[in-house]
Amino acid sequence: MKIIIDENKCVGAGQCVLAADEVFDQRDEDGIVILLNPSPPDDLSDRVENAALLCPALAIEVVK
Repeated sequence: MKIIIDENKCVGAGQCVLAADEVFDQRDEDGIVILLNPSPPDDLSDRVENAALLCPALAIEVVK
């Protein structure tokens, strides 16, 4: 699994962090997503896919 983030789409809602905080964080200054692990282990796939679905800006792409 690989994760691609489009920072230009991110609105800083933080849903990704709530869904998978091992993989996503937010910048302090503006809340834009920070990708902590672009290739997380398979055991986090459900949480990462949920984070992508919860993103209101559709800024997260999960490639399998």
